Formats: sequence, C-alpha cells, structure tokens
Amino acid sequence: MSPREALVALNLLPRIGPIRVRRLLESFTDATAILNAPKDRLMRVDGIGEETAKIITSWESHADPLTEIADAEQRGISIITHDDADYPAPLRDAYDPPLLLYVWGDLSPKDRHAIGVVGSRRTTHYGKQATKKLSYQLASAGYTIISGLARGIDTAAHEAALAANGRTIAVLGSGLAKLYPPENLALAAKIAEGHGAVVSEFPLNTAPDKQTFPMRNRIVAAWSQAILVTECPAWSGSLITANLASEYGKPIFAVPGPIDKPTSLGCNQLIRDGATLVMDGDHILEDLGQLPLQKSTATPSDKPLPLPELPEDEAKIFSYINAAESPVDLIIEKSGLPAHVVTATLMKLEMRRLIRVLPGFRYTLR
Repeated sequence: MSPREALVALNLLPRIGPIRVRRLLESFTDATAILNAPKDRLMRVDGIGEETAKIITSWESHADPLTEIADAEQRGISIITHDDADYPAPLRDAYDPPLLLYVWGDLSPKDRHAIGVVGSRRTTHYGKQATKKLSYQLASAGYTIISGLARGIDTAAHEAALAANGRTIAVLGSGLAKLYPPENLALAAKIAEGHGAVVSEFPLNTAPDKQTFPMRNRIVAAWSQAILVTECPAWSGSLITANLASEYGKPIFAVPGPIDKPTSLGCNQLIRDGATLVMDGDHILEDLGQLPLQKSTATPSDKPLPLPELPEDEAKIFSYINAAESPVDLIIEKSGLPAHVVTATLMKLEMRRLIRVLPGFRYTLR
C-alpha cells in the first residue's frame, strides 16, 4: 500500500479526526506505518485510547481506499495531500489542517489571495444584494471568493464571483458525492468548470451533519486572508467562522444592518466587538493594503484603456456621469428612463468598478 492510499484509508476511519492523525504522523514515519502498527504501540501516542487503536488495527473492516480512489477518479475528482504541491499553503499552517482534500475543479496559486464571504442561509434581499455587490468587487479585483455553497449568502457570494469572471472556492460540509444542498449542483458544476473548485475533506459519501459544518468552517477561516460577514443573526455558524479567523489573527469585516432586524444582529455585534464596518469593496481593499493582481502602470505616453463594451442602457447612463458629482435625479431626468431602471443600472456600473457612489445618491467616475 502506498502512503497516499494509507492516508485515504485513515481519512475513511470513523472517530479519528485530523488532530489525532497529526499526532500519529508525528510518531510514525508515514501513514502506512500507522496502519501496520500494533495496538500497544498506537496507544503510546497522546490521545489514542484503546477504542481508537482497535479501529486503526482493524482498518480493513472500516475502509476500502482503493475503491474510494477509483470512485473519485471516475467522478473527475482529485485527492490531494500535504505532500502535493497544490495543497493550499494557508492550510499547512492551520492548527488542525485537513488530512487530505477532495477537489472537483482546479486549485491555483492565486487562491492564496482569498477572502471568505459568509452569512445566513435565511437571508433578506438586502443581505443578498450586499453580498453580490461586495463579492463582485472583490472578485473583480483578483481575490478568490471562498464560501460554503450553502443556501442564502454563500450562494450569492459564489454567483457574484462567477459573474465577475473571477475565481471562487466552495468548501463543503459533506462528501462530494453527497453535495449539499442538492439544488446547488449546477452552481457547483459551473465553479468546477474553469472558475475554481469545489472541495471537501470528507470521504465521498459522507452525509452532512451538525459536526461536519463546523469542521468546514475551520477550513474557510484558515484558508482565507480575511473574513467578510454580510448578514447573520445572533446565533450563526458564520460567527464561528469569524471567531476562528480572528484566532488566526485575520481581519474580520462586517456589513451593518438595521438595528431592529434579527437577521442583522450578528453582523452588528461583530462591528461592536471590533470588526471593521464595510459598505463597499474598496473599504476591504484599502485595509488589506494591496491587490493580488498586479496592474500595469500607465505612463504619460500610454494610450488610455478603452472602456468595456456596455449594454445600451448602461452605456447611456454612463455617458451622463463625469468627474463631477452627478445626482441620481439628474441622471434619471437626462436618460428619460424609469427610476428603477436607472438605479439598477447604476448598481451594475458600480459593480463593474466604473463609477462610485457618494453620500446622498450622487455618482462620479472612478
């Protein structure tokens, strides 16, 4: 048995976990040696009691690594370990890094520059719009958006990253063969088809439960350069992710919400506790201090870059905005378009980072 197959076997065993496996790997030469070790030798390792040692010594009755690896290959899923070059660098420094990762799609060195976007499954229109705006801006700036593929905020974050033609990573609280929620299968497939990856530390057929989601959250916290919470109640798994990231010394950003809405209590409390209040992607970019993508710097002799080709309504409204401040009422009057069309189009232009909004619903060029 190869060391990789032995790692897959260890990952398939019940009630072991990454912390115990790490202790075992520190005491043995590799995963193969762990599986071949006698019970009394295993029990000398801190945290390995008799029950755990029995599971390991009888591993063949619990795990079939060759079938698991073949199933993953058939599904187009790769299994990467700590020894592989594409294992995410930020996870190597985590307290309890995943033993291995199942990856549907592709990982990139660019994913080191990642921002976790998390929030409630039961979200409001306000929460979704804030998430889409900020995630679009961050993805456009070159950051990989990491979230959990859950309903609500997670879904909005992934969709906005795709809309920006950026990268996004979905970290699951289930095995990839038991993708949850099932209605996001199409979204997961789109992510995997050239826009990032869907990943899990769990064996393929692991169903989601109350334990797997907190384990997923620790990966998001460790992998991300910063965490953005866009909407969540006072009790939420998103707060667990934020707290874990804070323990790693990573910045926490939060979107404020109405003080009388339970759906915003978690974010508002994070801000009260010291998280940075954000209303625009630029607030995060300024705090992080750098963009992951190096932009070419223009010289006086350079020709100005052409504007992107815009749909008719966007181009029309964009033409009414200049370096001076343009009130929304004046833009509506000049365009002759309905107010709801103008405001929706202005948001699209803002998300494209062509304009910026000023207090009092005034707009100017970036």
